[in-house]
Amino acid sequence: MVKNISANGTETIEKMIDPSIVDAGYDLVRVQFLDDRRKTLQIMIERRDRRPVTVDDCATVSRIVSTLLDVEDPVPGRYNLEVSSPGIDRPLVKVDDYVRYTGFEASIEIKQALDGRKKFRGRISGVEDLNIEVECDGERTTLPFEEIRRASLVITDELIEAARREASAAAQTEH
Repeated sequence: MVKNISANGTETIEKMIDPSIVDAGYDLVRVQFLDDRRKTLQIMIERRDRRPVTVDDCATVSRIVSTLLDVEDPVPGRYNLEVSSPGIDRPLVKVDDYVRYTGFEASIEIKQALDGRKKFRGRISGVEDLNIEVECDGERTTLPFEEIRRASLVITDELIEAARREASAAAQTEH
């Protein structure tokens, strides 16, 4: 992560660009800075219609975001802008991500150890009162959402098939 841009800085950028991205037909998945030396601002998007993100989608969002960032100038100095899709092994960033992907396997790292562990891998079994329920090693584990440092889906045959069905269903609704 870039050290001179705080989490509050990415939240500021997210609030600034989200309405325009939504208006264009996309959901904002995550905003983060990568690479200390080159300062890369990564904007991760998905289509609201759940069809796969294309290069043209990324170019469209890049133009929107570039214009907004040029006007507001929230990032000091030079940086690279990268717009991408979350991919099949997408990060789980919002509580709604856990709701949407209940039943799928995830890799989750928490900030402070719980029962001597910081890393969990298991099936998301639900969300209750901002707690993420995960089946790990045959036991249900409750992880407070605010304690999650990072999480992502794990690529499994089941996830690949679900992504295929979702893309197919989205394509069918277009015709």
